[in-house]
Amino acid sequence: MSTRSKSATGSVGGGSGGGSTAGAGGSTVPLAVLLRREVVSERTAAERPELQHGLFSQAKKGEDFTFLKPECERHPGVPSSSFSAFGLFDGHNGSGAAIYTKENLLNNILSALPADLNREDWLAALPRAMVAAFVKTDKDFQTKARSSGTTVTFVIIDGLFVTVASVGDSRCVLEAEGSIYHLSADHRFDASKEEVDRVIEAGGDVGKLNVVGGAEIGPLRCWPGGLCLSRSIGDQDVGQFIVPVPLVKQVKLSTAGGRLIIASDGVWDALTAEVALNCSRGLPPEAAAEKIVKEAVHSKGLRDDTTCIVVDLVPEKGNLAMAPPKRQPGMGVFKNMFRKKTCSDSSSHSDREYMDPDIVEEIFEDECAFLSRRLDSEYPVRNMFKLFICAICQVELKPNQGISVHEDSSQPGNLRRWDGPFLCQSCQEKKEAMEGKRRSRDSSSRNSGSSE
Repeated sequence: MSTRSKSATGSVGGGSGGGSTAGAGGSTVPLAVLLRREVVSERTAAERPELQHGLFSQAKKGEDFTFLKPECERHPGVPSSSFSAFGLFDGHNGSGAAIYTKENLLNNILSALPADLNREDWLAALPRAMVAAFVKTDKDFQTKARSSGTTVTFVIIDGLFVTVASVGDSRCVLEAEGSIYHLSADHRFDASKEEVDRVIEAGGDVGKLNVVGGAEIGPLRCWPGGLCLSRSIGDQDVGQFIVPVPLVKQVKLSTAGGRLIIASDGVWDALTAEVALNCSRGLPPEAAAEKIVKEAVHSKGLRDDTTCIVVDLVPEKGNLAMAPPKRQPGMGVFKNMFRKKTCSDSSSHSDREYMDPDIVEEIFEDECAFLSRRLDSEYPVRNMFKLFICAICQVELKPNQGISVHEDSSQPGNLRRWDGPFLCQSCQEKKEAMEGKRRSRDSSSRNSGSSE
């Protein structure tokens, strides 16, 4: 699928991942059950829908970068192991973090996944691998530069399964079956008291910009530095309590397919998801992306880099873009499916039989900022993390060298200090810094005018 861009002159806490929501009763469906449906389904062709994508961008600062790789393979040379990856990186205070993340994130995700996993286990392990990869990318970038940062919205599509990991305020929305689903978070301090409390407890200071006379203006920001995002990759000069731990959501679309819009805040500061989808309906992905960007610029002016990726999962050989929205009765029950969850929430799964609803089903959602929770190896792939490999940076560990992610855990239950997964010393220090147990050694202030 061809892409093109246009530049303008001048300088956009969760459950443990046990199952998916199915129907108004809120029961959960195991990933294995969903995958078994594919094996026995007579609609096998529709389970691997045609994928079409388009990109359009207008530049103001030149700090938006995109990653488009529609043809990847879990096992090289095996077409049945194919998947697609799309990413949007909205840099601030320079482009270094955005470029570095674009070049390294997918490889870091794949390196965190054992090569011998079947598709079911690969999909189940993917959310945790994305968390490890985001943290590794952020940790590795510290050796390259310290003053730039980036939002990240990264999408992996495997058949009808869509997995999204995000930090910052770029967003991914899905329209399917006539309803809109938000597959990313908005990690701005104004959007989450929980994030404000977390950063303050970790040693940061959150407040608005003070001007002459003591008046406070603008959004809530983290000080020192003045960053209005609570999560990003980079931004080490602000403090390591600005964490790279992403929200991860994984869903399975119905065989009707759907449309994904991945866009920077240059779009979302001007348009709602409903407006973006409505203004581009009936257009193929490339034209839809261009329409959305131009609509945003027309509404607010070109005040920031404004980038949009549109991805269509098209059933059979139809044209999804040309079909009118299909309204399903009772779809309102899914509004709570993507509610914001906290670190105390959990999911469960059952082995009983399920009906095969033709709806969007949630498999996984977690936004917790703490690695001991996000790297927990109990579900769904107990042996994903090997005993002598760091769960984040994948470096080999000598016997007795690894440090359990539960080393300092005070949580009740079955978590024990000698249980894995394990971290190397430097990744353990990174974990402690993010959780406020080790104060950042360099928290010098940035010029607030260059903050996101």
